[in-house]
Amino acid sequence: MARSLLKTSSLSVRTKLLHQTGLSLYNTSHGFHEEEVKKKLEQFPGGSVDLQKEDSGIGILTLNNPSKMNAFSGVMFLQLLEKVIELENWTEGKGLIVRGAKNTFSSGSDLNAVKALGTPEDGMTLCMFMQNTLTRFMRLPLISVALVQGRALGGGAEFTTACDFRLMTPESEIRFVHKEMGIIPSWGGATRLAEIIGSRQALKVLSGALKLDSKKALDIGMVDEVLQSSGETECLEEAQEWLKQFIKGPPEVIRALKKSVASGKELCFEDALQNERDLLGTVWGGPANKEAIARRRKFDK
Repeated sequence: MARSLLKTSSLSVRTKLLHQTGLSLYNTSHGFHEEEVKKKLEQFPGGSVDLQKEDSGIGILTLNNPSKMNAFSGVMFLQLLEKVIELENWTEGKGLIVRGAKNTFSSGSDLNAVKALGTPEDGMTLCMFMQNTLTRFMRLPLISVALVQGRALGGGAEFTTACDFRLMTPESEIRFVHKEMGIIPSWGGATRLAEIIGSRQALKVLSGALKLDSKKALDIGMVDEVLQSSGETECLEEAQEWLKQFIKGPPEVIRALKKSVASGKELCFEDALQNERDLLGTVWGGPANKEAIARRRKFDK
């Protein structure tokens, strides 16, 4: 029954559903040539983006360039895309924590790379590369959390907005410093920030280059909770415990829930409803559904 219903989906929704994972915003029709961009970025080494996948279904993505406050080198931009692709294919995954090494989140782009990519064309190309990458990141069927320790500045602040939730340690700070650099957010941060805290608050935060400490960020709805811990190991453990409350259950159910909510943000209302129907067809009558019904029958007796 579910399979036959899936076949009746409109072509547009089916196409979006089937290609949501791995779909990029920009391609050659927009003047974006990914292989050329990769060759440029390869010229700027330093740091790494590390991924650890736990048996619990939680992945830990670490921005690791502590000598530069975990700023993104060219190679790190490429590694982030590689890790996103790896996560797209991690069928056992349910959740993801993004953090920075050595108790700070990220200061955005490495200035060495920024200086070398100095033309407007270079800036727009890097913009398209990171918007592609972070849009694919947002569409991952994993519930994601940005764990902000220390400072999240510029592009680092933008990255936090690509996560479903944000947690901060008591002494941490988020700041969109783009105005002071003579630019605007370019990784999708302004668009996502307006969605998270509303356009009026977003304009204040961006135009004022405001320093959002943990209290202010919590007050305006930028973050979901301020952790009690500050130490690198302790706050990671606390973040994992916080995330576990939302990923209890079979991977196929958690992943379908995330896909449903994510598509609801991107599709028009009717298409989102049809997408929700199609996703239901992947879990209705499945093992988790049958087991839950069997348990309920026992309780009803």
